[in-house]
Amino acid sequence: MDKPVLIEARQASLLYRDGERVVHAIREVSLRVHRGEFIGIEGPSGSGKSSLLYLLSGLKTPTSGVVTYQGRPYTEMSDAERSAIRRARFGFVFQQPYLLGYLTVLENLLVGASDVRGTERRARELLHALGLTEKVDCYPASLSGGERQRVCVARALLLEPEVIFADEPTAALDQQTGLQVLELLVKHRGDGAVVLVTHDPLMLSYCDTVHPLRNGQIQVESAHHAGCAADG
Repeated sequence: MDKPVLIEARQASLLYRDGERVVHAIREVSLRVHRGEFIGIEGPSGSGKSSLLYLLSGLKTPTSGVVTYQGRPYTEMSDAERSAIRRARFGFVFQQPYLLGYLTVLENLLVGASDVRGTERRARELLHALGLTEKVDCYPASLSGGERQRVCVARALLLEPEVIFADEPTAALDQQTGLQVLELLVKHRGDGAVVLVTHDPLMLSYCDTVHPLRNGQIQVESAHHAGCAADG
C-alpha cells in the first residue's frame, strides 16, 4: 500500500502485574495503519484486542518494542503531547458509552468546541444519520444503552479525526443500526483510518485487512484482506 503510514507497531509488547502474576497482554505485535485503511482486530474475549487498541492509540505505552504515530514513538512524547494528539486527531468509541449526565445529547457533543455554530451543524447531521434527531435535547439517563452508544459514535466522528479507534462499537445495537454505524465508519476512512476491535463477522466484512489476535499475538499466517462490503 502506497498511502502513508499513520501508526506503526514494531515488536510491541505489553506486560502488567495482577497481584503476583505477570500478564503478557500483548506479545511482540507488528502492524501498520495506513491512511485510508479500515483495519479489523479480531479475537475472542481475553485475547488482548482492547490492550492492542490502547497501544496503537497511545493510551498505553509498550513495555518493549515501539509504537509510532507519524513516525514518532509515543515514548518520546510527553503525557501532554499524547493527550493533545488524542484530543485533536483521534476519535474513540469504547465498549461502555460514557456521557456527561448533566448535559444533553447535543451539549455532550459540543463540549470544548471552538467553532460552536459549525460544530453544532455537523453534530445535528450525525445525530440525524444515526436516528437520534428526536433525542438532541434529552439527557443520557433517558436514553437506552444503544442510543448512548450511538451518541458516542457521533462524538467520535464529529471533528473528523485522523484515526478512529472503535472497540466493539455495535455490540449494544440492533443489526440495522449497527449497519448505519458501519457505513459512517467506512465513509470516514476515506480521509483518515479506522481501527476496529470486534469478533462480529459482519463488522469484519467491512474491513480492508483483518488481523486475528490470539493470546496477545497477531496470527500473521492468518491475517487477510477482507475486502470492503461497502464504499460509503
